[in-house]
Amino acid sequence: MSWGAELWDQFDNLEKHTQWGIDVLEKYIKFVKERTEIEINYAKQLRNLSKKYQPKKNSKEEDEYKYSSCKAFLATLNEMNDYAGQHEVISENMTSQITTELARYVQELKQERKSHFHDGRKAQQHIETCWKQLESSKRRFERDCKEADRAQQYFEKMDADINVTKADVEKARQQAQLRQQMAEDSRAEYSSTLQKFNHEQHEHYHTHIPNIFQKIQEMEERRIVRVGDSMKTFAEVDRQVIPIIGKCLDEITRAAESINQKNDSQLVIEAFKSGFEPPGDVDFEDFTQPIKRTVSESSLSNSKDGKPESRFTSKSKGKLWPFIKKNKLSLKLGAGPEDFSNLPPEQRRKKLQQKVDELNKDIQKEMDQRDALTKMKDVYIKNPQMGDAASVDHKLAELGQNLEKLRLEAQKFEGWLAEVEGRLPARTEQTRRQSGMYEPQNTLTVNNCAQDRESSPDGSYTEEPNQESEMKVPATDFDDEFDDEEPLPTIGTCKALYTFEGQNEGTISVTEGEMLYVIEEDKGDGWTRIRRNEDEEGYVPTSYVEVFLEKNAKGAMTYI
Repeated sequence: MSWGAELWDQFDNLEKHTQWGIDVLEKYIKFVKERTEIEINYAKQLRNLSKKYQPKKNSKEEDEYKYSSCKAFLATLNEMNDYAGQHEVISENMTSQITTELARYVQELKQERKSHFHDGRKAQQHIETCWKQLESSKRRFERDCKEADRAQQYFEKMDADINVTKADVEKARQQAQLRQQMAEDSRAEYSSTLQKFNHEQHEHYHTHIPNIFQKIQEMEERRIVRVGDSMKTFAEVDRQVIPIIGKCLDEITRAAESINQKNDSQLVIEAFKSGFEPPGDVDFEDFTQPIKRTVSESSLSNSKDGKPESRFTSKSKGKLWPFIKKNKLSLKLGAGPEDFSNLPPEQRRKKLQQKVDELNKDIQKEMDQRDALTKMKDVYIKNPQMGDAASVDHKLAELGQNLEKLRLEAQKFEGWLAEVEGRLPARTEQTRRQSGMYEPQNTLTVNNCAQDRESSPDGSYTEEPNQESEMKVPATDFDDEFDDEEPLPTIGTCKALYTFEGQNEGTISVTEGEMLYVIEEDKGDGWTRIRRNEDEEGYVPTSYVEVFLEKNAKGAMTYI
């Protein structure tokens, strides 16, 4: 099956067919190129999608990724990056192995095709030239024969005419002989030209054209094979990344299987646990008969001086809530204290521990820089040509100052942390002395905490109830609207464990060791309502007092 033998007369159709083959190849190149663009755009969109949902640095989102479900989601985002990378690999491999190679091959194919058909046209032109020569020789032979025939007829006519002179007859005879000779020469030339044309024609249709068409056929078959190979490469490029894509999907599945709902629930506890005990039962107050409560034997009985017990009505109690809500809002809008005393004990401990860890990292970083500069200085001292050792002194001094500041800061927060961790069960005189250098800051931040009844002060303290009571803090006056209302009855006594400066409306200042009356228990918001005398009462943090309820008479009840 050869194009040269079967399609010897289809030169024009073969030319059209091979051009169509090149067009098909270019169309396939365009298809692969668009596929690579789709892959690269898809990879870009996947990367943008992954980046969009990545947690922002130094934001609250980073804290969320401690949960296993969020970690699994983060792993999914990272795997999507790798997944996108494989699509970029597909695009790159298709571009280098298919598009670029086929584009170069198309140029070579066009040049080869052009050369083959140029040879074919040249062969056609040659055979056409031979044919024209044959036709010209044939026409000349035909014309000479006719002229010779006419010359012979004219000679015979002249020879038969008696009236013609002998000279005219001789002339006609010579002319006839000349024409006859010319016809013979034309016949010989025509015969030679014919033989030459038949030879050229045979060579043309049995040698030249078959060879040219065979080359064209081979060229076309190579093009078809090349298209097939490119299609195989097209599939193989995809197949090569399937294992890696499978690993990405396996990692996503593994991340999903690593989700642990129990651990996440425990993390919620650790994140929001306040450390407070739940409030106790609310006592029943019987208003059908007057209830008189006696004060336990203590130095408090001397401070009453026989004055009648003042009592507030429930109306006055309700009037304290508006200013408490306002102060709550102002506390939330303002910045928190440095020692995190506005947080519940457990949360405060975690924050302080986190701050200590950060400071220790900063200290280690500064120490590493100092060590590096010290080594550099030693090198400069041993080799002065490398640099001036004195130029490092300023930086070393600066690092020393920074280290000292960071150490002091770390000691301060470690003191607060030790105080929180050590005083949860009890706060002894020794621990108080150890954390004495932090007392001023604690006292200052505690004042801010008094603004919010629902927030906890800087931890809960208990102390042995054997210290002497003191009455040194000046009283805080209530609004005039409480003066004429019946005061609430006392339900027990309390002992101030720490000094508290009540600077906000509705609070009362107490000093450490002072004994006072309890007129309203902690309702779960971290505040207890107490009274010093009939003219002074207000709220103090529950963790600052040790409460003794007289009703139960089973022992002291301490709020921690």
